[in-house]
Amino acid sequence: MKLNLKKRLAAEILKVGVNRVWIDPTRAADVSVAITRQDIRDLISQGVIRAKPERGSSRGRFRERAVKRKKGRRRGVGSRKGAKHARLPKKASWIRTVRPLRFRLRELKKEGVIGPREYRRLYNMVRGGAFRSRAHLETYLRERGLLR
Repeated sequence: MKLNLKKRLAAEILKVGVNRVWIDPTRAADVSVAITRQDIRDLISQGVIRAKPERGSSRGRFRERAVKRKKGRRRGVGSRKGAKHARLPKKASWIRTVRPLRFRLRELKKEGVIGPREYRRLYNMVRGGAFRSRAHLETYLRERGLLR
C-alpha cells in the first residue's frame, strides 16, 4: 500500500524531510486508515510514525588520512597547494636556523672556548647566513682548531 501522502503529512508535522519519516511496517494498516492531520499526530504520539535521526558526515576516513599525514605520507608534490614559502615562510625557516646558532655561540663564549672577538666575528657570520646548521658551525670551528 502507498503511504506517500501520509508520509508527506507526517514530514510537515515533524518538520523533517520526507526521507526521514519512519512508519512502523507492522502498523501500516493503521496509518493507511488515517486521513486527517490529527490522525497523523495521534500516530506520532503512539510512536507508530517517527522521525529518523539526522545523519552527519562520518569522520572515519578523515581520521585515517590524518594518521597517515602524521606519519608523513600524502604530503608529496602533487598534494601541495601554495608556494614553498607560503607553506613555510622564509622568515620562519630563518628563525629556525639562526636561533640555535646564536644559542650555541653564547654557550661557547660562556665556556671560554671562544673569546669576545671571535664570538663577534662568528655572530656576524651567522647573521650573514654563512652556516646552514649547528652541525655546519661545529665543523667550521673544528677545521679552524677552535673546537676539539
